[in-house]
Amino acid sequence: MQLTSLIGKKTYQKQGFLQDGTRVPLSGIVVAGNFVTQVKSADKEGYNALQLGIGINKKAKKTAVNHSKKAGLTQTPRFLKEVRVDEVAGAISGTEIIVSDIFVPGDIVDVTGISKGKGFAGGVKRWGFKGGPRTHGQSDRERAPGSIGQTTTPGRVYRGKKMAGRMGQDTVTVKNLEIIEVTADGVLLIKGLVPGSINSIVVVKKMGTNKKFVPMYKEIVDEPDEQSEVPGGIVETAVEAGDVAGDSQSSTSDDAKPEEVGSSQSHVASDVQPVQSKAEVIELAVEEPVQSEEKPTEPASVETTAGKGEDK
Repeated sequence: MQLTSLIGKKTYQKQGFLQDGTRVPLSGIVVAGNFVTQVKSADKEGYNALQLGIGINKKAKKTAVNHSKKAGLTQTPRFLKEVRVDEVAGAISGTEIIVSDIFVPGDIVDVTGISKGKGFAGGVKRWGFKGGPRTHGQSDRERAPGSIGQTTTPGRVYRGKKMAGRMGQDTVTVKNLEIIEVTADGVLLIKGLVPGSINSIVVVKKMGTNKKFVPMYKEIVDEPDEQSEVPGGIVETAVEAGDVAGDSQSSTSDDAKPEEVGSSQSHVASDVQPVQSKAEVIELAVEEPVQSEEKPTEPASVETTAGKGEDK
C-alpha cells in the first residue's frame, strides 16, 4: 500500500524564514487523525481505493454510525474522502495513518479545496476586466464589461463567455506547493496559500520531491550543561549568604558581642574582619574627647574661697 493523499483542515496562515533568509508565506494544515474507514479492492469493487475519515460527527445518522462500527471505530468521522491507491495489500480498516510515513519536508504537493464564496460579482472583480475609460464621455463605463458579441456572423454570444455571475465556492486545486516542515502534532507547514477559509477541509496529495529544498530557519538555544550549572549555584548561594549576613548585622542590638558578629561574617568570607558593635564604637568616640577637654578649674576655685575665709 502506497498512500499519497490525506485529508486535512486548514487552520491558520502565517509567515516564516528559510535558512537562506527568504521570507515565505506558510499555511498550516492539520492532517493528523486520518483513519481508514473502508478498503475497496479490485476483486470486489473493481478498483483499489481507501476511504479515509477525519474529525468527529456528534450528530451522525444511524447509517454512518453503523458504517464506522463495521470499520472498528468507536467514533463516527465527520468527513469522508476516497483516495485511489495502487495496491491495498496490508490495509486494515480502523487503523490510523501516520503522517511522517507519507509526508516529509521537501515534498511537492497539490492542495485541493473549496474556495471562498464571493456571491454575485461583476466582470472586473470576477475576471479582471480592465473597464472603460474615464474620459471621452464615458462617465459610467469604468467597470462595465464592454461588448459581448460579434457581428451578424455568428449573430449570437458564444457559450462560456466571461461575464458577471456567481463567484467562488468552487473546487480549486493549487499545484506545486512545497512542504517546509512537518510538526510532531501532525501539522503540515506548506509554502504558499491554499484555497478555502479557516477550518475548511482540503486534500493534500504528494506529487514529488524538491531536490533543491531549503529547510526552515530555527533559532537554536544552547541548553546549559552540568559544568555551567554548578557556578551558577555557587554564586546564588553566596548572594543568599550575603543577604543573611547583612540582615544579621542590621538586627544586632547595642549589647551584641563582637565575637558573634564576626562569626556570622566568617561564613561569607574568611578575609573580612569582624565589625565592632555599636556599643564599643560609642564608648571609643566618647572617651577620647572627654579626657582631652577636662580642666581642673573647680578644685582651684574651692581653695581660693577657703583661703579668703581664713584671712577674714
